[in-house]
Amino acid sequence: MIIKKYQHTFIFYALSTILPWAFWFTAGYTSQITPSNHSLVLGTSILSFLGLISPNIVAFFLIFSNKELCLDVFARFFNFKGTKIKYWFTACFLMLVSILLAQAVSLIFGYSADQFKPAGSFSFTSGIFPVWFLLLAAPFFEELAWHSYGTDCLRSKFSLFTSSMLFAFYWGMWHMPLSFIQDYYHSNVLESGIIYSLNFILSLFPFVLIMNWLYYKTNRNILIAIIFHITAGYFNEIFCTHPMSKVIQTVLLCFFTIYIVLNEKDFFFQK
Repeated sequence: MIIKKYQHTFIFYALSTILPWAFWFTAGYTSQITPSNHSLVLGTSILSFLGLISPNIVAFFLIFSNKELCLDVFARFFNFKGTKIKYWFTACFLMLVSILLAQAVSLIFGYSADQFKPAGSFSFTSGIFPVWFLLLAAPFFEELAWHSYGTDCLRSKFSLFTSSMLFAFYWGMWHMPLSFIQDYYHSNVLESGIIYSLNFILSLFPFVLIMNWLYYKTNRNILIAIIFHITAGYFNEIFCTHPMSKVIQTVLLCFFTIYIVLNEKDFFFQK
């Protein structure tokens, strides 16, 4: 089986942590220097972007040293044969439905119906890069690394459920240095309160399980993981969503995850 060829788990995850963290902790330091100027903003933005693409560089060297892996990765971008439309529909619209439903539930607890209004601006900044660009670029580059090499190298050793749990924990820690970069998304989440910071970490567990379920249900299609990640960021930014509604969204996604796991136990738990 081709997944057994993805063997360098420790090397991939070690380098995919060390390199981004080095860039991001440096970016966090430069973002805090006052008074700020264009050169500092430019430097912070470049460092942040280099951290983002570092796992891709690691995956590139691990993949392109093996011709069989090269062919496998290229094939999985356009692997639509035999996949069911319901998985693509889920990838495109699950996050929209979940955030709208979460906002509706929040009304019961007294939160404002103004949440359904389009947001006039984004909830974070991204240095020299437009936020809309980062909402596309971050999912693209992250999933290009995680689902070209990172997920399969875990899956070669563990069940889908265990692989997803391990990766969700890792992914939460991987994002940690971003909370030190001033006015970036993770920094703003940290400032909003401990509940919402914890929610970001906890939300990754159902999110990763659902994303990997879609990924393997579509014969390891990398594109579906990218689309699902993009919709998660985009739909959580286009409304005036209260942070508590994102907590409710996590609960709803947990219910959905429990349903698919219980419904397909062998799929998730067989090695």
